[in-house]
Amino acid sequence: MSSQRNVIRLLSAGHACVDVYQGAVAALVPFFVSEREYTYAAASGIVLAASLLSSVVQPLFGMLTDRWRMPWLLPVSTVAAGGGVALSGVGGSYAVTLAVVAVSGIGVAAYHPEAARVARRAAGGDHSAMGWFSLGGNIGFAAAPLLVAAVVATGGLRASPLLAVPALAAAVLYVAVPRTEGRPGPGPAVGADGRRDDWRSFALLSGAIMCRSVVFVGLSAFISLYVRQRAGGGEVAGTAALFVLYLGGAVGTVAGGRLANRYSRVTVVRRSYALSVLAVAGVVLVPGPALYVFVALTSACLYVPFSLHVTLGQDYLPRHVGTAGGVTLGLAISVGGIAGPAIGAVADAASLRTALAPLIVLPGVGWLLLRPLREPEVPGRVDARPGRTGQGGRAASAGR
Repeated sequence: MSSQRNVIRLLSAGHACVDVYQGAVAALVPFFVSEREYTYAAASGIVLAASLLSSVVQPLFGMLTDRWRMPWLLPVSTVAAGGGVALSGVGGSYAVTLAVVAVSGIGVAAYHPEAARVARRAAGGDHSAMGWFSLGGNIGFAAAPLLVAAVVATGGLRASPLLAVPALAAAVLYVAVPRTEGRPGPGPAVGADGRRDDWRSFALLSGAIMCRSVVFVGLSAFISLYVRQRAGGGEVAGTAALFVLYLGGAVGTVAGGRLANRYSRVTVVRRSYALSVLAVAGVVLVPGPALYVFVALTSACLYVPFSLHVTLGQDYLPRHVGTAGGVTLGLAISVGGIAGPAIGAVADAASLRTALAPLIVLPGVGWLLLRPLREPEVPGRVDARPGRTGQGGRAASAGR
């Protein structure tokens, strides 16, 4: 048990270090614009080079990890993710900047499927453990703007090689992880009990994740500006709202794992999406300081199911665990980034409130997609609730 906890701690810390580089690219954009005089279109191209390439390639790495266990991929992908961002500020060539940022995106893509597989193996049936793993990534993403600002303040973009420090630290940590996995070999760790893949349920779950992604990315991009309009207070108010959005996400991720140990994952995910409708409506419609309360509620509701998406996807595709991790952590989430420019275009044409209003409906669409889902049956998993065992561990509560 202690060795499993150690693996989760290592993976959580490493996840934070890797996901720093998901947030770092966007955080570097203002400095590319100010120091290199890139246009907004050119700066957007850098972000797309990292996010889109990462999201598209990630399921491919998932397929590879379904065929072979590749624990060595953790330190290698971590170094690639950090190295690309670290080199992005060196020199002034736009083409080279695009290339190294793309390498970083590939590193991020290679990391997540294998990390999710190792984390799930170490966590067993403990959803709280998977929640801690996911929390590490959320913390890393939220810390990226602070890290980038601190590094660039020391010497401008030329100081960007300092951004490689988290990657190097994580790579050292991950050298210990393969030892807990035993010898690398072919074949998935999950699904050996003869269970079949449920592609229909996985598709519905992925659709719900896409709805959630559009809401979260849309709010992340525009909540600072919107709060300044609705609540006043200037830049401080906007920054505070963004901090609340990220802080609520950290709390929600941990709470989701704990709730899933008490109730079924499907029940927790459904109710989170239903409550998100009311929370997002409060963000869009409620004026004044009360807006901060709804920002916190929205963040918590959107993040409670975050780690549960991953484990549900893996249990719906027990023969393709890596693919499930690649889609739930990568491809489905990337849709939010693609929808971001559309939200901005509506805001330019009408108003920010008009652009954010459709976000109220999307969690409801996700809830409808989740309605047909049932808790996947996992033989041998024991229900965490007293006096309950059975197929799937929590299948008995799936209909709640």
